Amino acid sequence: MFKVLFVSATSACFELSNRNPYYAPEPYYVYLNGNRSKWRRRTNVFSLFNLRPNTEYTVQIGEDSLKFKTLEDTAVIDVKSLGAKADGVSDDTEFVQGAIDSCPKGGRVVLTKGEYLVRPIVLKSDITLELKRGATLLGDIHEENYPRVPARTTLNGKEEILASWEGEPYDCHQSFVSAYRQKNIKVVGEGTINGNADHSTWWATPKGRKVARPRLVFLNKCKNVVFHGVTCCNSASWNLHPFFSENLGFYDIKIQNPYTGPNTDGLDPESCNKVDIVGCKFSVGDDCCAIKAGKLYMGKTYKTPANNHTLRNNLFENGHGAIVLGSEMSGGVKNLSVSQCVFSHTDRGLRIKTRRGRGKDGVIDGVSFENIKMDNVITPLVINMYYFCDPDGHTEFVWSRKALPVDEGTPYLGKFLFKDIECVDCECMAGYFDGLVEQPIKEVRIENVSFSFKEDAKPNIPAMLENVREYCKEGLYVDNVENLVLKNVTFTGVKGEKIIKKNCGNVVEE
Repeated sequence: MFKVLFVSATSACFELSNRNPYYAPEPYYVYLNGNRSKWRRRTNVFSLFNLRPNTEYTVQIGEDSLKFKTLEDTAVIDVKSLGAKADGVSDDTEFVQGAIDSCPKGGRVVLTKGEYLVRPIVLKSDITLELKRGATLLGDIHEENYPRVPARTTLNGKEEILASWEGEPYDCHQSFVSAYRQKNIKVVGEGTINGNADHSTWWATPKGRKVARPRLVFLNKCKNVVFHGVTCCNSASWNLHPFFSENLGFYDIKIQNPYTGPNTDGLDPESCNKVDIVGCKFSVGDDCCAIKAGKLYMGKTYKTPANNHTLRNNLFENGHGAIVLGSEMSGGVKNLSVSQCVFSHTDRGLRIKTRRGRGKDGVIDGVSFENIKMDNVITPLVINMYYFCDPDGHTEFVWSRKALPVDEGTPYLGKFLFKDIECVDCECMAGYFDGLVEQPIKEVRIENVSFSFKEDAKPNIPAMLENVREYCKEGLYVDNVENLVLKNVTFTGVKGEKIIKKNCGNVVEE
């Protein structure tokens, strides 16, 4: 069985119904109106492109089939028809932006094969941007061509945040692709959005900037936005940064940055509501996907959590963390479901990080991680409430093991479920759970989870906090957790104690 995830005028995305993480149980062919695809598919999520608008199709896999109909276009604008050279040298900004600006509601802007060198472009409501196979939207490499966007302005007598960096209002260079208070946008196709940062000066001086580096894509207070099929790469900083937006879909996209690219997170939805990330592939220079909700000012002022996010059938590889919550989480993270994912060669797998000072609105609860395969992940499971970020991150206030007062600055971590997870070729340790002395983690449930270690594993630190030693081939470390439930948790190749418990309340082991 399979189902439709998304349909545009020229593309569609589907998902097989099974429990296998990311990869299908066996390769399969897709038939479209009786015609077999040229190659066999191997993943649970697959896409079709170059479809005709307003057309009915039948898709078949084996004995299963379904019908769908593509959407209708009101207009189609080929950017080359306006004069774009698409030679990777000429400045095509006026043609790409002109096509977007002139496209009527329900219309589609098309980039055919070629490299469209552009300065920052801005998307608008009710249009589709289609990048055909071989089409690349290529970023200008000159920093002076990315205007400064102020952190704040006033809208209807109230503060309006226009730019943000690491959870706080901060002046930023305009992102390569952006949208502000827009809705009903689709970015589809087999083409590429290439920030070109590997040929620029953005990565050479990542720190100490008075104006933060641009994101590849920044969606500020947008609604009903979908990215389907495209490849996003070589971003100056974070690749995709949805901010206070809602009803977003990211289907079968690829996000690629060199491992050496500084702060090149893959996809970081911040204080967003209802985000679906399905069938995507990540390989980046920082965290693959980080769920965020701002630092203290943003949390106290706007009280907007990251809510109702679903991550399923994704591949995360070559990043610092595969799926990360925080550390900017002052608005809270609620109702997060992660399932059927594969993590490969990331430093950490499921990583939750916070610290004193994130605030009482910094509540993370209702989080489940199920049916996950990890391969060569140094430390698979981490919850760290002493994360040493920010200018005061190394002060005693952050690292102290004394019970400080529970106050306006104290975050709260609720219930976490880790279930049906296989971790092979671990190195450092199986998991590290470290709650605040004054505000322990409410509950950690680990069910049907196995850990095995590499024979030649190297020592490493399991989490980023003060006064933590290196570990190698060690088990679960659990400190300051009120309720700990361990059911069918197995270890292979572990040295020393399999489970180290400190300051835990109710403990159930089966």
